[in-house]
Amino acid sequence: MRTVLTSMSYEKVKKLRPEEFKRLCGVHPETFSQMTEVVRARSKTKVKTGRPGKLRIEDQLLMALEYWREYRTYFHSVKQKICKMSID
Repeated sequence: MRTVLTSMSYEKVKKLRPEEFKRLCGVHPETFSQMTEVVRARSKTKVKTGRPGKLRIEDQLLMALEYWREYRTYFHSVKQKICKMSID
């Protein structure tokens, strides 16, 4: 049996103050709720193949938002390189 680990489940995160929630995942709690409803509506019409997911939609969305918030993209690297080039 494989265990999926998350930093925090949505059940714990939803108890945070709105400022802390936004700092964690980058969106306000109200926006998160709206996003969850969109994903939930889409998942009902989606043709499902393979194994069913083990995480709830809220936890999946939370993990994605946390990842995108923390992941440094090439955009940041390019901006830093351009700034460095203009200084030299």
